[in-house]
Amino acid sequence: MRVPKLVVTLLATLVAAAGCATAKSALPAAASVSAPASAAVTVPQALTFSGTTIEGAAFDAASLAGKPAMLWFWAPWCATCASEAQSVADLHDEYGDRLGILGIGGLGTNDAMKEFVSEMQVGAVPHLSDPAGKIWQRFGIAQQSWYVFVDAKGTIVHRGYLDDLQLTTKVKELTAPTA
Repeated sequence: MRVPKLVVTLLATLVAAAGCATAKSALPAAASVSAPASAAVTVPQALTFSGTTIEGAAFDAASLAGKPAMLWFWAPWCATCASEAQSVADLHDEYGDRLGILGIGGLGTNDAMKEFVSEMQVGAVPHLSDPAGKIWQRFGIAQQSWYVFVDAKGTIVHRGYLDDLQLTTKVKELTAPTA
């Protein structure tokens, strides 16, 4: 199979960026913003990015602040991503009130991303369209399907691949009530 030159260039850029800094060191300290309810919410630097959903709406990741968050980096042609989609949908259904979940599609067209979300039935989860890989690059993501977990304090606590059992375990750890 011949890989398009744009994909090769994007992957090379992502790999180079991943080698320059880790997600933790590449992200400065947290910032404070005002929440709609007039309460000050501290937004961790890990969640100070924005993008456009696959439907074309603006999305600010600061909306995920205040509770743990799971960022799922996927590609529309990725068989592994397709096999994980049901787990992501199930986790959203079970933990969505305690865990912010955001899909970040890349390495494909927006139309292909929309088709993936529809076919895999993960439309309840918001998904950003990142065909240029800017958000992927920000987190040092060089392959799909990878996860980035941010705890409630805003610390990145995991970045990498997880199988379904590991994914569920990580979500349970992050959403468990603290004593």
